Amino acid sequence: MLLRQEHRRKLDSSNDLDFYGVPRFVTHVDGSFIDRLTQLYRKRLQPGTRVLDLMSSWVSHLPDDISFERVDGHGMNAEELARNPRLDRYFVQDLNENPKLPLPDSEFAAVLNTVSVQYLQYPEAVFSEVRRVLAPGGIAIVSFSNRMFFQKAIAAWRDSSEAGRVELVRQYFQAVPGFGEPDVAIKKSAVPPVLQMLGIGNASPFYAVLATKVA
Repeated sequence: MLLRQEHRRKLDSSNDLDFYGVPRFVTHVDGSFIDRLTQLYRKRLQPGTRVLDLMSSWVSHLPDDISFERVDGHGMNAEELARNPRLDRYFVQDLNENPKLPLPDSEFAAVLNTVSVQYLQYPEAVFSEVRRVLAPGGIAIVSFSNRMFFQKAIAAWRDSSEAGRVELVRQYFQAVPGFGEPDVAIKKSAVPPVLQMLGIGNASPFYAVLATKVA
């Protein structure tokens, strides 16, 4: 296994479904991050395909000018998912309790995960499921910044640097046979990290790790 048990621990070990039970109709990153993510999706996602937005909420940041055959959503709060205008259907599931996705093999051309990877206690299992539901040649895009619910992020994430977190997600992909070599997109912020974490300054750092299913 990539992570030891101590790496998976959260400061708040209470039930995750309870923690996310109250809807939060906010964005957890700023406009510059969202713009970069939407542009990345515009470049890498194909119109008319099936997309899975994993660990989603009330917004998916998909380009308004691209239509997809279907967008499925997964998350932890049904009320948030119901408000997401890009989702054609959705389901609620705690991936830390059950990482097995109730979805067919090779169903999607893309799987997205936005500012949520830090909460996965068993990323090896979830990334294996991502590969399973991707069609051959399909792409997975995992994006994140430096903001988080600190008490719900795993120790391996909390205790790492920003560069270390990029490498950690690369290792998540590399731990699953059948993914190609991950690519990385980075836009660092000029705002000091302490101010970024407080939400001061419109310059969230942007990180994305992308990998394609090759087998």
